[in-house]
Amino acid sequence: MKQRNAKFEIGQVVRHRIFPFRGVIFDVDPEYANTEEWWNAIPQEIRPEKDQPFYHLFAENDDSEYVAYVSEQNLVSDDSDRPIRHTQVDALFEKADAGHYRPKAIYQH
Repeated sequence: MKQRNAKFEIGQVVRHRIFPFRGVIFDVDPEYANTEEWWNAIPQEIRPEKDQPFYHLFAENDDSEYVAYVSEQNLVSDDSDRPIRHTQVDALFEKADAGHYRPKAIYQH
């Protein structure tokens, strides 16, 4: 099994290469880790390989905010410096530099 390092990092703003949405990465799987049902729902002609990093995003498009699960091959960096409006981003991250958010410190008592 080949070892791959993730190209993107937690807190990075990315956009989808094909579909019109962008988001902030909040988790990374080293390879596909979702259900077969979800996998099979992707049209075969655009279905990515499983042996690459997959990213969990707090995503948004023009109409809504949601959580997305996207293969590395379908993401590109978004350095537009436009803020992300997804409510979970403000709850868990703070703005860093262009294209990045920094996870907020979580304090437990």
